[in-house]
Amino acid sequence: MSVLHELKSRVCPVCGSGPEAATLFLEQSIDPEKLNRFSFASRKAPEFMSYRLLRCSPCSTVYAVAAPPSEALAHAYSEASYDGTEEANLAGDTYLDALQPFLVSLPPRARALEIGTGTGVLLERLLGAGLHEVVGVEPSKAAIDAASERVRPFIKEGVFVESEFAPVTFDLICCFQTLEHVSDPKKLTEACARLLRPGGLLAFVTHDYTALVNRLLGRRSPIIDIEHLQLFCRASLDRLLTTSGLTIESLTPLVNRYPLRYWLRLSPFPMAMKSAMQASVRRIGLADLRLSVNVGNLITIARKP
Repeated sequence: MSVLHELKSRVCPVCGSGPEAATLFLEQSIDPEKLNRFSFASRKAPEFMSYRLLRCSPCSTVYAVAAPPSEALAHAYSEASYDGTEEANLAGDTYLDALQPFLVSLPPRARALEIGTGTGVLLERLLGAGLHEVVGVEPSKAAIDAASERVRPFIKEGVFVESEFAPVTFDLICCFQTLEHVSDPKKLTEACARLLRPGGLLAFVTHDYTALVNRLLGRRSPIIDIEHLQLFCRASLDRLLTTSGLTIESLTPLVNRYPLRYWLRLSPFPMAMKSAMQASVRRIGLADLRLSVNVGNLITIARKP
């Protein structure tokens, strides 16, 4: 894929430290022949490929020391296929449940923005929860085409660009399972802080590379992905948000609920074994059994003073 043709050197995207202040996390492992139209798609089967990853000593962020330019990434996401409507709906339920305790603090006629909205399932749920206005940003044409008629008009196609929105106009900004994918998460976080009204909330859902499941699986963890330009933990998220002028109110594990067949799809087993296991659970009628599992994700809620 053309996205791999020109990798650009990077420093830590959270604190700006160079590679000399980092240690090796994982060597690069990319097989171009395994890349396809789903490689930059949401909720795909894991390929366990990555750029060369370093762990920044000052802030604990894991980051790709060389990665594709933002323009190439934007094109890759725009052209990616979409596969995961049911899982997206279940994720939307999980996200809304996690947000509910904080929504009560929002003012009447609250306005929300979601960066990386996919099919807009969270936008629908936020409208149902009483928010007055919602806007989503999504680069994938296929995901937008799969959105419901209710929210499709509220989704802007493309990558997030701060100048497309008026400053100090949102009460809630969500960026769920997207922060690992952007070229400059610090720039995005600072932009969100400028777009929020005083007292507004910024919510992130990210992977936690220090979580037990991810440490045990190592390179076979689903978080090891060619889409991920950086990985976070509690310390790096604290550094990212507080240096952007926000106050963290909650930073906790997120428990996801998906059908057993989806968990098997994410499992680290060889493809032939996964296919056999998926066929077995279909035969015995357990494929759609929904299980709640802590798979090493974090939800962070921060407030603008």
